[in-house]
Amino acid sequence: MQTPDAPINRPRGRGAAANTEQRFSALQVSYDPGEEPTKVVTKFFQDHSTSIISRNNSPDMPFGASLNPYRGCEHGCAYCYARPTHEWLGWSAGVDFESRIMVKMDAPALLRTELARDKYLPESLSLSGVTDCYQPVEKRLEITRGCLAVLAECRHPVTLITKNHLITRDVDHLAELARYQATAVYISITTLDADLARKLEPRASSPSMRLEAIRILAAQGIPVGVSVAPIIPGLNDSEIPAIINAARDAGAQFAGYTVVRLPFSVKEVFALWLEEHYPGMKDKVLNRIEETQGRTLSHPEFGKRLKGVGVWSDQISQVFKLSIKRAGMLHRRSELTTAHFRRPRDTGGQMELW
Repeated sequence: MQTPDAPINRPRGRGAAANTEQRFSALQVSYDPGEEPTKVVTKFFQDHSTSIISRNNSPDMPFGASLNPYRGCEHGCAYCYARPTHEWLGWSAGVDFESRIMVKMDAPALLRTELARDKYLPESLSLSGVTDCYQPVEKRLEITRGCLAVLAECRHPVTLITKNHLITRDVDHLAELARYQATAVYISITTLDADLARKLEPRASSPSMRLEAIRILAAQGIPVGVSVAPIIPGLNDSEIPAIINAARDAGAQFAGYTVVRLPFSVKEVFALWLEEHYPGMKDKVLNRIEETQGRTLSHPEFGKRLKGVGVWSDQISQVFKLSIKRAGMLHRRSELTTAHFRRPRDTGGQMELW
């Protein structure tokens, strides 16, 4: 594994500069400095999970149930808090996380089966709660679209968050859900600077394309807002007012934010990223993140990790609240309802989702 002081030989088109050490494996793969592969091909693996809805009781999460069609994420965001989840699979939170993707091809069928159960009680789902459900391979596999087809048929409430313009492909299902107050969408915009976005989130849609996605969704009557997340103090916090105004002009109705946190090996990935792209700002940015996370890089307490603590987090909160007030936007989306839920129609065993 590289250290932040070693020469960086980054795999092309990746957010991570290297594979970090795997917490749960005694066997580690390392390269001498300068000998790391510069081209890593993305590989996809079948995830044979037998259930599709995950539940949590975290007070930090605005949802109790989520659906994740993919594990790992091609977008390759350098700061992604979900990277350590790949270590549970025996892979690294570094390059592996964005190049070794587990796909749940059976997700729509599993969802249909779950919603058809007599004992199933509908509750608002989050799609996705961990990795982006519209990462690039979704264009070809259409797993998320298949899940939305089931949810639209059942009028089942679902919230979505994505960095990808690809969500506009599914306005038909989203508009149908919106008719029954059963959907809301957050488009995540970290920066309006295309160059910074390309470095920070190398395979996500550009900021201009994300704003275009807001326009398209809003024009179809789909409740859409902006997630200014994560806010990285010392790097993109000055952009909060501009992002809010641009999203408002595109049609966003509500907004939310989180401050960055760097749990486990994410701290190594992000330190390497800063070392390569903004070496002169590295110490300043990491120190400010520590200040917002209680003198660590990821606060251990619920209720403090996502909004932060201390002077810098207070300043971020004040700037955000003032920005949405001036923009005439809401801090919270409208509540979704389960009142119109209906169980899926019997298709005689044929899953006609696409």
